[in-house]
Amino acid sequence: MTRNTRIVMSILYWAFVLYIFVPLALMVMMGFKDSKFIGFPIRSWTLDWYMSVFENTEVMSAFGYSMLIGFSSTLVSLIVGVWIAVLLNGRGFIGKGVIFGLTLLPALIPGIISAISFRIYAQLWGIPPGTGAIIWCHAVHNVPFVVLIVSARLSTLPTSYLDAARDLGADPLIAFARVTLPYLRPALIGGGVFCMLISFDDFVRSFFLGGYQPTLPVLIFAKLRSGMSPEINAIATVVLAMTAILGIWAERSMRRLQKG
Repeated sequence: MTRNTRIVMSILYWAFVLYIFVPLALMVMMGFKDSKFIGFPIRSWTLDWYMSVFENTEVMSAFGYSMLIGFSSTLVSLIVGVWIAVLLNGRGFIGKGVIFGLTLLPALIPGIISAISFRIYAQLWGIPPGTGAIIWCHAVHNVPFVVLIVSARLSTLPTSYLDAARDLGADPLIAFARVTLPYLRPALIGGGVFCMLISFDDFVRSFFLGGYQPTLPVLIFAKLRSGMSPEINAIATVVLAMTAILGIWAERSMRRLQKG
């Protein structure tokens, strides 16, 4: 690579970084503005908007509700995703490619189409809008990501580990619990965090399948309909900070487990 090429690549890289982080920085700054409206210049600064986020029972209720849905749908996604990944990683059988394609299909369908389809399906089976419907919809959408992450980890599992467990008298279930599952721990952490973030941030499916209790993205959308304010920026900043903390923890945990 020539020197001019490296310079161009460096310029493109930093331009991309600025494109990503400048809007985030502006969003955080607007949350400190001592005014009911966002915009420049910022003549005075305050922490009131950030303090009000934790004092607002409506926001905290929506946040807790989103966390409940995220944890529940992630748990379901991990259980189903690991089962499908282990099935697909086994010996070849007829229809393996079809099952793999159908498994990935929910991740490829546009969100609005998926939400409408799930709403129609829920009405067909008499499933009322609310927590159960949202968890079910989010879990189905997240399963393909778990399958891909777990399958990638399973492909690196030495077959000698399972052979040794069977030679020592372990049946397939015990071998899975004591050999395969511990080996999959980094993939489970990464897939779980990824699914949690997707579910927490999912607006379209939560909007179409939700009941009277809104998730945090739906609540923010409702607040946006009355106009932008520093309160929305403060809420978004708090969520961004928690997301960053969760992502850093997951990344460090995966590195530590892989080294171990």
